[in-house]
Amino acid sequence: NYGGIFDLDTKKKELTALNKELTKGNFWLNKEVADKVVNKISTLKKEIEPIEELNTQIKNNQALFIEEVEDEELLNLLETEYQEISHKLEELKLLTYLNGKYDNLNCTLEIHAGAGGTESMDWANMLYRMYSRYLTNKGYNIEVLSKTDGEEVGIKSIMLLIKGPNAYGFLKGEKGVHRLVRISPFDAGKRRHTSFAAVEVIPEINNNTNITIQEKDIKIDVYRSSGAGGQSVNTTDSAVRITHLPTKIVVTCQNERSQIRNKEKALEILKNKLYLLKEEEEASNLKKMTEDQKQISFGSGKRSYVMCPYTLVKDNDSGYETPDVTAILDGKLDDLILAGIRR
Repeated sequence: NYGGIFDLDTKKKELTALNKELTKGNFWLNKEVADKVVNKISTLKKEIEPIEELNTQIKNNQALFIEEVEDEELLNLLETEYQEISHKLEELKLLTYLNGKYDNLNCTLEIHAGAGGTESMDWANMLYRMYSRYLTNKGYNIEVLSKTDGEEVGIKSIMLLIKGPNAYGFLKGEKGVHRLVRISPFDAGKRRHTSFAAVEVIPEINNNTNITIQEKDIKIDVYRSSGAGGQSVNTTDSAVRITHLPTKIVVTCQNERSQIRNKEKALEILKNKLYLLKEEEEASNLKKMTEDQKQISFGSGKRSYVMCPYTLVKDNDSGYETPDVTAILDGKLDDLILAGIRR
């Protein structure tokens, strides 16, 4: 008997219907719609298969569990199976926490360097590396929508599109100001520095069509994109920056090769942000949200990464702590993020 996220009957029916769509002759004529269907099929398979496999594993062992077993080798095998099943059940249990309105959606993840100059731009790049490693290991698809390099090192800002099951649900808890304390590699005096960077996570909302953006409310700038060089950089002024004047929200996109596509993508992301803001019940909440994003410095913090005089990563929301800063910065975020999900 399944329910909630484990409602397999409903998911199987949906998967069957989507697979039928694939067989239609005109299916691939609209690539954008086709891609969404293919992604949904992949998501459903990833939700259905682990539950069915675990159910089969439990049934295969059930007969042995209820019998009196004296064979030591078989007992050891049963113990191993039990531990494996328990671990898989715990993973599935965690998915039940991802029941928010947008948890199952793709999302954009933005990193902005804050107070600290060169130090913070290097820190923003370290966060980009950390999230990239974590997401790649988890099997998520990462697409760079826009990136602004620092004058000397690192990045001023970057926007990533994250595609995969429950992308927003897993990453929404990363939103906030991240603080790094370390001996600066850029300081000849080897002094300790504190750097800041802000992380923002926005779901890729599909039903934002009721959001209307007036031309008079936006400022559109076109510029030449920056990047690593070679084929990865557009050779025309196709990058687009859109500023929503009433809220001061800025969205940039430079991933697409045409200015029109970059503008369309930037407007779509802007709509997602405005849609979330519209859901805020009070104007004071909106004001607080925008002010929090503007001041990326002392006074507020999501998480601290201390490398000197001791080593400690502390998440202020979930209370999770670990002394293994190196592992965290290498993208081993599972325990840290799951602690936030449990909270």
